[in-house]
Amino acid sequence: MAAALELFGTHDAEDVSIDDVAAAAGASRALVYHYFGGKQELYVAALRSAAQELTERLRPVGGGTALAEVAAGLARYFDFVEDHAAGFAALLRGGPANRAGEVGEIVEGVRRLMFKMIINQLRAGEPGPALRITLRSWIASVETAGLDWLENRDIGRPLLERMLIGQLVALLEVAAGQDGQVREVLDEIGRGEVA
Repeated sequence: MAAALELFGTHDAEDVSIDDVAAAAGASRALVYHYFGGKQELYVAALRSAAQELTERLRPVGGGTALAEVAAGLARYFDFVEDHAAGFAALLRGGPANRAGEVGEIVEGVRRLMFKMIINQLRAGEPGPALRITLRSWIASVETAGLDWLENRDIGRPLLERMLIGQLVALLEVAAGQDGQVREVLDEIGRGEVA
């Protein structure tokens, strides 16, 4: 599984063969086929493994202010990015063809979980359209920042995480000018909290 994640994380899935995975894992081609059936099944299993690990890391700890909880979740997200670079890259990279079916469901499942946890951490209740769009946009920014950071590593993680929390607040400020629910969320997190 680790060999598959490494290969899928650094190459397009179409360019990785079962033979490549078997060689990287020090296993026979027949053994890989025995356990996974084929490349698509192996790819899906590898992505599920990465998604499960990320999901476990994102479980909220609780006990802090709303913004502090979001920041702590972001730190755990980047712990995963750093510890499992190939799994993270494999989970998020790939062309549109890789976003259909099971693969798309895996990626969207992680995004839905992140969205739900952020809503809970912000104590926002049922999100209206403005809050939903704002948070989904921020999640996309976090994913993109993670991939860029892995590729370049030219900014420290603490600074990147502070920037992303600042971006969240800025996005909420813009949306708050248009929507009362977002204004309430922003007012709530602004009470005595420092990003």
